[in-house]
Amino acid sequence: MNNQFNGLLLSARQWARQPAAWVSAQSISARGLLTAAQSMLSIFGIAALVMACAMVARPDLAKRLVDTLHGDQPAVEAQVVVAPPLSELMEAPAARPAGTVASAEVAMTPEEKALMGTKKQQDAVTNWLSKRYRVAGDATNMLVSTAYLTAREIKLDPLLILAVMAIESGLNPFAESPMGAQGLMQVMSKVHTDKFQDMGGVQAALNPVANIRVGSLILKDYVSRGGSVEAGLKYYVGAAAFETDDGYGFKVLAEYNRLKQVSAGKKVPYITPPQMAAAPAKPKEAPTTVAQVEKPISADQLAGL
Repeated sequence: MNNQFNGLLLSARQWARQPAAWVSAQSISARGLLTAAQSMLSIFGIAALVMACAMVARPDLAKRLVDTLHGDQPAVEAQVVVAPPLSELMEAPAARPAGTVASAEVAMTPEEKALMGTKKQQDAVTNWLSKRYRVAGDATNMLVSTAYLTAREIKLDPLLILAVMAIESGLNPFAESPMGAQGLMQVMSKVHTDKFQDMGGVQAALNPVANIRVGSLILKDYVSRGGSVEAGLKYYVGAAAFETDDGYGFKVLAEYNRLKQVSAGKKVPYITPPQMAAAPAKPKEAPTTVAQVEKPISADQLAGL
């Protein structure tokens, strides 16, 4: 009887010890798994580091790996047209055939010298426009320089370009109208998409240099088509089919006349009196011919404004 009781007691003690032993065994197993996982991660990390170094040293290996992952199919990249940086456009405002010399490296003809004027004249125009339209001097200088370079290239008076720019947008390069006109010269980019092709596409419509160039080309084309500056301005503002342009041409030519006086060294007020801003009932001068547009318009031609 005692032997049976002692046997049962021993069995109970062994049974009581079994959970602790099981927990200890499980703990040892968990530590083993953790150690094994750490070892595997270390191996993968070293392998990744070696692969990264190999790709840096051998770019061709990286390309092969990418091709393999994509089933040897070359990736198709989206065709995105990006406007050239402003600095590049400033250096080359017009597209030039390969092998030609930049205009800045070619000696200017007498006509080009007359269009470009002197640095003193450009500085005077820049200073006056900056104060009149409250635009920073550096920004105004860039716009004026671009207008003069463009005028020299396409053979159009730079002051006429600046006058249109001033009346159209007040020298605001981000101006946009409800009708879709954009930029400094309020160009209808959707209508003149072809003229923006060499400038990066219509995305460049708000680029100051591209806008000035395209607007100037449109202006010269309209003047040639209309046969006079007044007719060209009427085309430019979209009033060719109407009897009048609501004084648009007068405003542009009046601003042109002021810029001409500023360029000549005369003192011109920055603020225009109301009586001078109103258009006269009848023009006092005969229309300026297209031939005269090819050269700077003289102040005498606009003296009646």
